[in-house]
Amino acid sequence: MEISNSVFILISAFAGLMVLFIFLYFVPVNLWITAIFSNVKVGLLELVGMRIRKVPPSIIVNSLITSTKAGLNLTTNDLETHYLAGGNVPNVIRALISADKANINLSFKQATAIDLAGRDVFEAVQISVNPKVINTPNVAAVAADGIQLIAKARVTVRANIAQLVGGAGEETILARVGEGIVTSIGSSKNHKSVLENPDRISKLVLERGLDAGTAFEILSIDIADIDVGTNIGAKLQIDQASADLKVAEARAEERRAMAVALEQEMKARNVEMKAKVIEAEAEIPKAISDAFRSGNLGIMDYYKMENVKSDTSMRDSIANSGSEKSSDRSKGGDKK
Repeated sequence: MEISNSVFILISAFAGLMVLFIFLYFVPVNLWITAIFSNVKVGLLELVGMRIRKVPPSIIVNSLITSTKAGLNLTTNDLETHYLAGGNVPNVIRALISADKANINLSFKQATAIDLAGRDVFEAVQISVNPKVINTPNVAAVAADGIQLIAKARVTVRANIAQLVGGAGEETILARVGEGIVTSIGSSKNHKSVLENPDRISKLVLERGLDAGTAFEILSIDIADIDVGTNIGAKLQIDQASADLKVAEARAEERRAMAVALEQEMKARNVEMKAKVIEAEAEIPKAISDAFRSGNLGIMDYYKMENVKSDTSMRDSIANSGSEKSSDRSKGGDKK
């Protein structure tokens, strides 16, 4: 009996501890007492309801105490709703307190909308108070004289609370500033004028209203550094000259090939003509023999024709030997 009584007592004690633990879990008395001493009205049933709705009471109560001490008029229902929507309640409370201290008009509805949009609302308020400096990457542009300039700028921006929801981010600011720098340098007559007055780039870029539709307000654009790059104009001219040379060489090769083809064709024609002449000469003896047989050509006529041929060949040989002697004389005169 004594053993059974002791086991019963142990089981009863364990059950009592479990009940107490469950009671303290669903009824956070410590938070309720802390809220009472902080002049924040939170009922035990509200805390139990938070547990049931799977809302951490510590986050809601501590955030409510912080906002009440800062003079903000919020309720547990507001904070619970934002938490259940997936928001960061402590971050929103910090942002509201910072905006209130800095005299920035930021309502709870705006803060929760910015937070749910995926932006850090507390960081946005800090950027509104302390403007942020964004360094652009190296931007290469070519002036009208063909010289490349590489510029780097510092953009000072301030968060625009009204445009944080739906407004473009830093990437858009950097892209627009880079485009403005390229346009400004490209419209300059020469690179020397840009190097002499780099602030002209800043003025032209600021006049374009690059912060329209973004979550930031551009306060200033300062050119941090400008370096002279390569001579793009000369490089393009060299490339064009090289391309023109290749085209001329291709056309010359085409003309040479046509000339070679024409020469081969003429050679072929000459060979054909020589063949025809040889063929015609081969017909001459036949014609002479036919003329003998038919009586149209006599022996004396034949000898006369042969004499004419011999005389013609002799004259040709004399003429060729005379031309060779004159050419030799001219060469000898040149040597002297």
